[in-house]
Amino acid sequence: MRLPILGIAAVLLAAGCSDQPRRFPLRDPVWVDDDLRPVSVPCYEHEDDDGKKETHCRPKEYVSPFAWDVAEKTLFRPLVQLFAADLGFEAKNVNSMDEVPDSSWFTNRIGVRPMTKEEVAKGSCPDEMLDPSLDPDGSWVIDQGKPNGANPGFRINIKGKGKFMLKADQAREGEKATGATAIASRLYHAAGWYAACDTPVYIDKKLLQLTPGLKFADNSGVERAFDDAKLSSILEGAQKRDGKYRMLASRWLSGRTIGPFKYEGTRSDDPNDVVPHEDRRDLRGARLIAAWLGHFDSREQNSMTTWHSVDKENKDISPGNTIHWYIDLGDCFGSHWEWESLNRRINKSYYFDPADIGLDFITLGIYERPWDRATVTPGAELFAYFPNDEFEPEGWKGGYPNPAFARMTTLDGHWAARIVTRFDDELIAAAVKVGDYTEPFHTEVLTKALIKRRNKIREHYFAKLSPIADLAVRGEELCGTDLAREAKTWPDTRFTYKATAWLGTMLDRTQAAGVRAAPGGEVCVKLPRVGQGGLPDEHPERYLVVDIENGIAEGPLRAHLYDLGSKGFKLVGIERPEDTDPTW
Repeated sequence: MRLPILGIAAVLLAAGCSDQPRRFPLRDPVWVDDDLRPVSVPCYEHEDDDGKKETHCRPKEYVSPFAWDVAEKTLFRPLVQLFAADLGFEAKNVNSMDEVPDSSWFTNRIGVRPMTKEEVAKGSCPDEMLDPSLDPDGSWVIDQGKPNGANPGFRINIKGKGKFMLKADQAREGEKATGATAIASRLYHAAGWYAACDTPVYIDKKLLQLTPGLKFADNSGVERAFDDAKLSSILEGAQKRDGKYRMLASRWLSGRTIGPFKYEGTRSDDPNDVVPHEDRRDLRGARLIAAWLGHFDSREQNSMTTWHSVDKENKDISPGNTIHWYIDLGDCFGSHWEWESLNRRINKSYYFDPADIGLDFITLGIYERPWDRATVTPGAELFAYFPNDEFEPEGWKGGYPNPAFARMTTLDGHWAARIVTRFDDELIAAAVKVGDYTEPFHTEVLTKALIKRRNKIREHYFAKLSPIADLAVRGEELCGTDLAREAKTWPDTRFTYKATAWLGTMLDRTQAAGVRAAPGGEVCVKLPRVGQGGLPDEHPERYLVVDIENGIAEGPLRAHLYDLGSKGFKLVGIERPEDTDPTW
């Protein structure tokens, strides 16, 4: 395992003797993981469906069986974990600033810099957006049927623009899924995850051209002809506006697709994949993003890994690297199953939930559940029970257990909450607008619902751990932003700041530090000088720890610094503990 990526305190605080306080070493934090570096993997002989053999030097394609995955995650894995007494621990891919470095899984965006409405609305799409009105008839060539999934569709190949999967809404969902996919992909991308470019488009049938003899495999695995009759049935089932068919255009992912990623373990055929997936903060914290958006279908089948060869002409050879994507987000913002009882429980209970079943059995069904009180907003049936959901961030559940989600700790959730709160009302509205819902009321209802759920997320986590972030040394002061005060989570009168500094080799000298609170959530602490001339930079006598409390969060923001004399102070570590003792 590559130690530089392990910024967690258990590794970085190992300096000094065992009987001395833990200290962060004098070094810069890791902001970029090296799992994006090109690596070589063993070659193997691959035989395609037509019997043609080729040599591939990339990871093998992984096929994820849905039925087995449900059974394994719902029944078998929980039993194994129970007997293994696996209680979990803090995430491993966290740097010394309590953040996640950029990697093949996650890229810091809105969490480390402001984003404009235009950036959020653009998502991962290129500058030149797909515009059906500019393309001539027959220029969208259908070269592949959509092999599976709830929403019918097909793949097109447009000369000079690339490949896109076009998907239609199901009749009972209206415009929900196509809009939800576009909106959620923007929010996932801005938050930092890799998400596809998904955009609703309106097309005429004459724009499409069928490839002769085309076939596809349906959900049962039976191969059928994808002919004009099949195309017409898909289009007629789609939503319409001004005589045109509404479809979701999903840009084909770059690189070579090699199947979904798992939420546990590692890929044995990817030398870069060294941190168990269930112990990655970016995968654990994705639970909170899924909860915010109601992405109950957040399973491995709705993910994708791509191989990116250094040789752009051959996608199947080494060296190269993998990228991990979130795809198929149409389940967000409410469900429309045939069973009304399931629609009510979605995002609250698993499809098969032994705990909930057991409680119902013991109480004879008398105990009232949140889904028993669920109501639908008149005129916004499109989103089912999502707008009026009694949302509890830590009580959210997907369709069935997810190994990484199950191991999310308060620190992981707080990390994701810091990202979610960066989406102000205008940025959320900009993302929802991309859904291009015909009825303005639908856009309004969804925007308000996402704002309400965002507020509940930050209220929950910012009351537990310190919301002070973006720390930096400015001369003799340590300054940061209290995200809770900046977002007006609580009235300004609730915030009462104080700071305490611990000094010396044993951190046994304490003193109060002056705190200055400024508008916009800014908070600064006057740092005491502790450095002594002639001592090495990394000497324990140059070390100090500063706790900043805001009067609301249960724990402080704990900053670790070195006083380097004329070279100023060096911030080397951040913690968000629940205690006020930095000496152990």
